[in-house]
Amino acid sequence: MDKNSARRATLLIMALFVLQPLAIGGWLALIPHVKETLELSKGELAMAILGMPLALIPFLQIAGRVIGQYGPRRIFMVFFPIQAVLLTFPLLAPSGPALFGALAVFGAMVAFLEVGINAYAGRLEKRAGVMIMNRCHGFWSLGLMLGSAFVALSAGTPMQKIIVLGVVSAVLGVWAAWVLPRLPGDEDTAHRPRRRFRKLPPALLFVAGLMLCVTLTEGAMADWAAVHLAERLGDLEVTERAGIAVTIFAGFMAGGRFLGDWLKRRMGPVRQARMTSLTAIAGILCIVLPLPLGFAYAGYALVGFGVSSAYPLGVSAIAALDDRYESANIAIMAMVALGGFLIGPPLIGGIAEFASLDWGLAALLPGLILSLYLAAWLRPAADDSASLSENESPSATLGGATR
Repeated sequence: MDKNSARRATLLIMALFVLQPLAIGGWLALIPHVKETLELSKGELAMAILGMPLALIPFLQIAGRVIGQYGPRRIFMVFFPIQAVLLTFPLLAPSGPALFGALAVFGAMVAFLEVGINAYAGRLEKRAGVMIMNRCHGFWSLGLMLGSAFVALSAGTPMQKIIVLGVVSAVLGVWAAWVLPRLPGDEDTAHRPRRRFRKLPPALLFVAGLMLCVTLTEGAMADWAAVHLAERLGDLEVTERAGIAVTIFAGFMAGGRFLGDWLKRRMGPVRQARMTSLTAIAGILCIVLPLPLGFAYAGYALVGFGVSSAYPLGVSAIAALDDRYESANIAIMAMVALGGFLIGPPLIGGIAEFASLDWGLAALLPGLILSLYLAAWLRPAADDSASLSENESPSATLGGATR
């Protein structure tokens, strides 16, 4: 792949990482509004927002096979417009069960864009010899931040704001996909045999476990940060503006990811993952301990930075495991990782219902502590890592598992 094509592909896939979560960020900022409109308790809200990950997780495997057959570019051109339409459904829901159904339909669609952007970025890292995954996910966090900030700070009704975000992401997403360079291997995996569970690389399972521990916190903060801040502010008139908690969280997550590739070169993936997990632990403590409100704002920022690097580090590691099963490996890892989004809503909401939201968020700490151990599986083998140049991604032998 020549340098000009690689540069163009890098810029365009980063643009797609911004565009995909724009509408999602808008939805996250509107959760307090929807909670008040539908008069849902914390437990009812927790069960309703469970719809998205509950549908997304099984559809990841379907998405991996479809993307392997048709390539990410075609998926982008079809599913960006679908996303714009489906994200209006949650705002039309008249009840908690209807909200669950609307989010389930949306989650099934998100699976295809989630696997597609990560599969393309992973292939580009290997084909062009560049290190871009952390920055790509930084742009994803930037998109989440922009979407939530637009909803929290702009004028208009919630539906008007979501429609604007959906149209922008759909139009620009289709254009970017149309001009995105085709990579070798984009559409040549349709006839590869399916693997049995015992033939999966061990590193895939341990790295996926690491992702589960971290995304449990990421998902919980995305869903509950605005609700937590609304409770701390204690004024129903500012519940929509409490979405600024999501903006702070997503903004610092974006900043951490933009720094991620530099930190990875300086520290290596294992030390980087452990440092960020410790930061997330400190952030949770700032949020849940009885401290002044300013510490809560600092906590949202620290947790955002703390969960910033694990997922992109995991995607790079998993994409490097096997040239034949990139999309399938990423889909498996994403399926396990997004179990955090599946477990998080009922866990946090259930504890909040019977104790408090602070206790619910404190339940995230054991997973973050476990992630300090699991980070060891991000380590490249010595003979592979020694051959890496500063601009190359980690090689494929991780934690003792070979290609």
